[in-house]
Amino acid sequence: MKLLVTGANGQVGWELARALMPLGEVVALDRRRCDLSHPETLAALIAEQAPDVIVNAAAYTAVDKAESEEALATTINGTAPGELARAAKAAGALLIHYSTDYVFDGTKSGPYTEDDAVAPVNAYGRSKLAGEVAIRASGCDHLILRTTWVFAARGGNFVRTMLRLGAEREALRVVADQHGAPTWARNIADATAHIIAGAQRERREGAFASGLFNLTSAGETNWHGFAEAVFATARSALPELALKVTSVEPIPASAYPTPAARPANSRLSADRLAARFGIVMPPWQDALRRCLEELAR
Repeated sequence: MKLLVTGANGQVGWELARALMPLGEVVALDRRRCDLSHPETLAALIAEQAPDVIVNAAAYTAVDKAESEEALATTINGTAPGELARAAKAAGALLIHYSTDYVFDGTKSGPYTEDDAVAPVNAYGRSKLAGEVAIRASGCDHLILRTTWVFAARGGNFVRTMLRLGAEREALRVVADQHGAPTWARNIADATAHIIAGAQRERREGAFASGLFNLTSAGETNWHGFAEAVFATARSALPELALKVTSVEPIPASAYPTPAARPANSRLSADRLAARFGIVMPPWQDALRRCLEELAR
């Protein structure tokens, strides 16, 4: 099996290059070799590579900047996935694509399911929803995986930002009225490998159906709780890190205005994923500890 991964230098893309190796030949492409801001180049690239599976881990992820660059965000997150999907159909390939909780407005009281109505409240969410719509319209074999609050030992993410700020400041203020499940990029990649193996088996048996699935850690928290867990875990996993922070004040999102609105509720139900592929993700606290232990090495 030949698997083509886009966004090879991203948090999830970097982990995929390792996680997918047991499945076959992995071709991991960074932006220099696969630039989603130029969707017109993608059909030729896929035709040349002739993969059995395409895993699209490339995306425009600058949520606040997307408010002033919505056209570019939509090209990368909306138009390009549609082109990948059409190329996948032409090649007879399976397309795996990652989406986000930001397709929802966050007003639901409980966890969102895959069948809940979408209503993005920012440009980034609209651009990611456009990608979902384009992929479904292509008619290719596909699985769309919605995830939340991705973190990793590399790249720009909340965990690394908190570690940096915690080493610089004694007091921090963190939003406490937005809820979700922090999800480790490595867990996403490992789950994706399992999903691909199952999906390809279904395709061989003529039992495959394209679909949409939520893929997040078990459990939930808010950004303030996540920050406190980062510091508590880091003090045991990274004792050499001299953390100055002694106070983390919970604040409402209204006290920390940003260009892009965020959904207050980003919790996603993963029941559908467990039912079809038997995947139950670990609690976010366990994933956080493993990630920080990796940073300690």
